[in-house]
Amino acid sequence: MNIMFVCTGNICRSAMSEWILKKKISENDELKDKIEVCSSGVYAQNGDRPTYSAIEVMNEMGIDMTKHKATNIQNSKAKEMDLILCATRSHKMAVIDMYPQLKDNVYTMKEYAGYSLNDLDIKDPWGYDIETYRFCASELEKCIELLIEKIKRV
Repeated sequence: MNIMFVCTGNICRSAMSEWILKKKISENDELKDKIEVCSSGVYAQNGDRPTYSAIEVMNEMGIDMTKHKATNIQNSKAKEMDLILCATRSHKMAVIDMYPQLKDNVYTMKEYAGYSLNDLDIKDPWGYDIETYRFCASELEKCIELLIEKIKRV
């Protein structure tokens, strides 16, 4: 299964999601050969580095994200994805506008994880303090844990 996470610049939310899922896959023999994961941003500048706060929060979780480089969705393998998980509803709509043929594979992360329809966006931590990044990473991790459980049932 090919999974892509999408946000705005691919330096916070989608990047952290990619690396959290990669870590969880590496720790789970059942998933190791079943899932490929990547990320991109609808307005990403190719090659941008993650924010210092994103790197710091990932380090706190035992994840080294320093090798991450942002990818604009137009330079990604979006058309090869089985599942595209977006940080917000606006990202979801942007992806569907760019790739209408993929609409059945595009969700917000919270939507796919089964959250209430009133709570589908993961707020952007960019420009905020480290606590905001920690909260965001916690939300992402919860969504990813639910994603993994859903994948295991399929």
